[in-house]
Amino acid sequence: MNAINRAVAAATGLPQRGVDAVVELLQGGATVPFISRYRKEKTGALDEVAVRAVETALARQLEIEARREVVLKALDASGALTPDLDKKIRDAVSLTDIEDIYAPYRPRRRTRAEIAREKGLEPLARIIMAGNAADVAQSARRFTNPKVEVATTDDAIAGASDIIAEWAADNARLRGITRNSYRRSGMLTASVVKGKESELAASPFAQYDGFTAPLRRISSHQFLALKRAVREGLLKVRTDLGDASDSLDDALCRAFIPGRASDACADIIADAVCDASKRLLRPSVENEISAELKDEADRVAIDIFAGNLRQLLLAAPLRGRRVLALDPGYRTGCKVVAVDENGTLLADTVIYPVPPKSDIRGAAKTLSDLIKRFRLDAISLGNGTASRETEAFLRSFIADTHLISPEALYVVSESGASVYSASDLARKEFPDKDVTVRGAVSIGRRLIDPLAELVKIDPKAIGVGQYQHDVDQTKLKEALDYTVMSCVNAVGIDINTASERLLSYISGIGPALASNIVAYRTANGSFTSRAQLRKVPRLGDKAFELAAGFLRVPGGTNPLDNTGIHPESYGAVKAMADSLGVKVAELPANGPLLDKVNIDALADAGVAGRETLVDIVAELRKPGRDPRVDGEETAFVPAVDSFDAVTPGSLLPGIVENITAFGAFVNLGIKERGLIHISQLSNRRVASVSDVLHLGQRIDVRVIDVDRSRRRISLSLKDV
Repeated sequence: MNAINRAVAAATGLPQRGVDAVVELLQGGATVPFISRYRKEKTGALDEVAVRAVETALARQLEIEARREVVLKALDASGALTPDLDKKIRDAVSLTDIEDIYAPYRPRRRTRAEIAREKGLEPLARIIMAGNAADVAQSARRFTNPKVEVATTDDAIAGASDIIAEWAADNARLRGITRNSYRRSGMLTASVVKGKESELAASPFAQYDGFTAPLRRISSHQFLALKRAVREGLLKVRTDLGDASDSLDDALCRAFIPGRASDACADIIADAVCDASKRLLRPSVENEISAELKDEADRVAIDIFAGNLRQLLLAAPLRGRRVLALDPGYRTGCKVVAVDENGTLLADTVIYPVPPKSDIRGAAKTLSDLIKRFRLDAISLGNGTASRETEAFLRSFIADTHLISPEALYVVSESGASVYSASDLARKEFPDKDVTVRGAVSIGRRLIDPLAELVKIDPKAIGVGQYQHDVDQTKLKEALDYTVMSCVNAVGIDINTASERLLSYISGIGPALASNIVAYRTANGSFTSRAQLRKVPRLGDKAFELAAGFLRVPGGTNPLDNTGIHPESYGAVKAMADSLGVKVAELPANGPLLDKVNIDALADAGVAGRETLVDIVAELRKPGRDPRVDGEETAFVPAVDSFDAVTPGSLLPGIVENITAFGAFVNLGIKERGLIHISQLSNRRVASVSDVLHLGQRIDVRVIDVDRSRRRISLSLKDV
């Protein structure tokens, strides 16, 4: 494990001591949130990003080690393993290095070289590679045999050349030269599939007709877009070396032809190497580099998706509001629900304020009755079909009745609401309600607590990524699940109100224990302390250790149970209180008292580590406080009401709705979203869109182009 730990430290650039500690904790079953929050002294205060990097690098290194052992066993079983080969494989630092070394020994299908071996031509290939045959034809004559279809010396030399070509293709040095040549000079070119010209022109991929770019410079979103266009049969893509093709073959020949080879042998070897380059090496390396580009494109897309998801999950909750939530629609009406401050459904109905019925008076009366009856003080409107018209009705209703503040009308994303409403979880929550009511409840709850509601939905359905259906789905799920877990544990949750799904993301819990906690809570009433968790069936010491610090018990018997202080540190809090001559209960939120805490003296006395003591004081200053920032209290009022009203040069307000590698999509208050390309974010070069914008951010944008035929709006932040 020491070698693996060293490799992880090298890959992450983190201190070896910290890496060793994190690896030990991970293998002991600890989670990333727990390690980064409660084991700072052991890891050297590595933060969550660093701990996650160690976890990821460790998994990659273990994958390399597993493949190394498989290769060694295969070579040993075939009798090909020698001490020198064993050392080479054990010294290899990457999967690519291991596969290059293993290539000559890998079981293969019946190739041209294998057929030549069956004809007894391998000795001739070795004679030619030795390079000392002045008369190759004379040497080849001994290997002619009409019975195995080697009638002439040319047949013998051709078969030997096939074997030499395979040796060249399996040569690790030649593979490295080819790989480096493609990385340095390779080009990717796209062209339209014959007969698909009009279809491509009407597609989102029209700009890629005739596209060409160096492999080393192609961006992740371009590569994923090309892959999708190829899959949809619109484009064909090829990779080549262009003018560098001949220089590659020259380099391969120089590296492979023995210096002592006669001219006749050198010519045959050169022809075999060029054949290997065209037929074996280049296609193999092109596939390999394509896979590398796909992996990198996936990584970038997944990172962007995870970053967007984190922003959504950590959006500020609208605490303490009783919400009127509306899922707008035309013919089927607008679904309306009233939910209390905890998201509990109070009532549901349907109104028809927009065409075809346009029952403005009836809709207004229904909403007035609901608002008065349930003391509702905020409105959450879904942004789907008929949202624009419904919003106009609501603003008129608010202006006429003054029952709700104009600033308390919020338009929220409906993405994923339909997925939730049809899920087993929604049916379990609302068994006697149809999908439309469940969807409206989700829209209301998203306003009250985005994190608690969005964890119920498959992250891919939330709609804040790019090409999420084109990337590696296993890696995507792993990254998004980790993001949700990270956000849930960063915020902490109320154990007495959290749903089973929300509880399942807490460090050390998981679905089974979450179900047990809810069952215990249902049977025995609300938890009054963290210690009571130990009574939950199958929740042992390890699960308690990993989970307790992230669970809150507001109004419990111990005030520390409503903080991020871990129960294992309660003794340190008591020592802190004793040093000040007060009771523990006097410490939370008592700033002047906490200012007097002598952290260094307590650390020197062995009460706890300095990092832990600093965290304890920070938690005592804000017990039970939600770490998410307060949201904006002003409503978004769009400046245009239709696509036709958008004109180049106009300045419009908007809300950032999605961030991708190539730019940001902005909600302008109409159906069509505008795009700010990354080149239009600033007058200076911007490396990442997220360096400038974040989801939900309200911005002013300038319209620089409107494509009426494709209904596209191009925006800019420059000089705004």
